[in-house]
Amino acid sequence: MANVINLTREIQSNVQQKLQSGTASNNDFWHHFNAALAQVAQAQVEAGSAAQAFESGKEVDVTKVMLAREKASLAFEATMQIRNKLLSAYKDIMSMPV
Repeated sequence: MANVINLTREIQSNVQQKLQSGTASNNDFWHHFNAALAQVAQAQVEAGSAAQAFESGKEVDVTKVMLAREKASLAFEATMQIRNKLLSAYKDIMSMPV
């Protein structure tokens, strides 16, 4: 969760700097968006491999497995909330009269 918060703060500061300097572009947004999605995917892969190792009987700490699964779950939930906000903003923009 701390990684998601840190990434969000980094994105906000980068966007603010670029907006102030006038060098913001769509590529910057998509670069950060893809980086955030890659982190979510990585968290899910780590949780899956930790769970699989535990289920196969390897010497794995249960708390690490549960923390990895919770981290992946929170990251996915945050991603879904961002998706929902973007979709809502898109619908609002499309319903505006011209």
